[in-house]
Order: sequence, then C-alpha cells, then structure tokens
Amino acid sequence: GLIAAAGSTAATAKPAATPTIVVGTKNFTEAYVLGELYKQALESAGYTVSYKENIGSSELIDTAITSGKINFYPEYTGVIVQDLAKKPSPKTAAATYAAAKKFEQTRGLTLLNATPFYDTDSFGMLTSTAKKLGVKTIGDMKKVKSFSYAGYPECQTRITCLLGLKQIYGLTQVKFVPLASISVYTLLDQGKITAGDVFSTDPQLSGTKYTVLKDTKHIFGFQNVAPVVSQKTLAAAGPKFAQIVNAVSAKLTIPAMIAMNKAVAIDKATPAAVAAGFLKANHLK
Repeated sequence: GLIAAAGSTAATAKPAATPTIVVGTKNFTEAYVLGELYKQALESAGYTVSYKENIGSSELIDTAITSGKINFYPEYTGVIVQDLAKKPSPKTAAATYAAAKKFEQTRGLTLLNATPFYDTDSFGMLTSTAKKLGVKTIGDMKKVKSFSYAGYPECQTRITCLLGLKQIYGLTQVKFVPLASISVYTLLDQGKITAGDVFSTDPQLSGTKYTVLKDTKHIFGFQNVAPVVSQKTLAAAGPKFAQIVNAVSAKLTIPAMIAMNKAVAIDKATPAAVAAGFLKANHLK
C-alpha cells in the first residue's frame, strides 16, 4: 500500500508551481540534439520549458546563464574547466567533472550528472594525408614544414584548440583557417586544408576515410556532457527534476550520440524528431 500511495502522490503533485525551465543550446548539431532530449523529457514530466536554441559559443551561452536569460544548458566538462574557468586540464574525466562542478557552484550554478559519452575536439585529417605524411600523433606534425588547420573562430583563443597546438605541442608553423558555413570535412575532401578541428562523436568518423591523430599531451581534455543548471531553479523544481535529467544523461553513450548526430547531419531528420524517437525507445517519454 505504501509504495502505491507514494507513487500516486508524486503523480498528482502539481508541477504548475514549479519554475519555467529555460533551456539554452550551443550552436551545432549535437547541441541541438541534446537540447531537444532534455526539453522533451522535462515537458513529458509536466514541466514548463522555454526553449532557446542556437545561442552560440560556450563564452556566449555562459553569459546567458550567468545573467539569468536561461537557467539550464548542456555543456562539456573540460570546456567549463579549461575555457570558462581558465584552469589547466585535470588528468581524468572524474577530476574534470569535480573541478567543473566546483567552479559552477561559485557562481550560483551547479552540474547534474555527467553523460557516459564524451565529445572532444580532435585533430582530424584524411586517412590518405596521414599515410602520406607518416603521422599518427599530433606531435608527429612537428616534422611537417607547414600545414593548415581549420576550426571555428573561437578555436584560435582556446588552449583546447589552436593555442594548445601552438603552445603545448610547439606547432608554430600552423596556418589557421576559420570555418564559416563550409564544414571542415568538405574542406578536407576538397584538399583546401591539411587538417582540422573535428569532434569525437562526428558521424563522419565512423568510417575509415578520416583519421584522428592521437593527443598524447591531452590538450583536448575530458569532455563528457553535464547539464549546467541554476541552483535556484534546481531547488524550486523539486527532486523529480534532477531524476528526469539524470535518467536522460545516463543513456547518452558514444554510439547513441553518433547515431543521433548522423540522423540529423547526414540523413536530414530534425533534432526534435530524433530526440523524440530516442526518448520513446528508452521509455523516457
């Protein structure tokens, strides 16, 4: 009897008194998929969600959450430590999560559980180019007289990107090519660049056409996703809120993210439809 009673009180508790969850996302496919997953799971649990997609880079979305324009967004733990807190990369995924959470808590925010999947910046090139140059690690690029490397404009000022390549690996002979509307893979395919900033859950990396050079110095850090949420919102939303968000995060493995990213980026499904299918399949909606 007790269990049934407890279950029914949870079901009849009015979520109307709970705050509006203002979910923000960054500016690329995986961010849109993640945003839709959390948004739809919360909506099906009765929360009111206001959705703000495509806010921009980490630096921009960080301003949005610290200023209260949003109160929830998925972020990469290493990005929080290395790019927002400007601290060196911890040596493990767990230490990175702990450092990220500690930093966010100094600003009225906190982190919910991290996902099993991680998505790090990676040094990518055509497999044929890697064979021709005879390179397997990022350090091997020292022997290449000059090379071009494409990435988003913010890559230039990040230790997890171009700065790390120059300062930590000593690859000062790199010519940076800022990405606009053309993807790094298109530029690689067209032979316009030697290498570029790719991400470990990119669907293109599931084949053998592209190679990722080994990051022996860990400049790319550890990049599991953890939802950043305002402490005030978390307290006001009740315990069910964290349970729902954590249940979604727990299912997000690397193969699951590659499959969802591929469905959107390559098969042209909408992030909303892809997220809905995944949540239903996993009984989260």
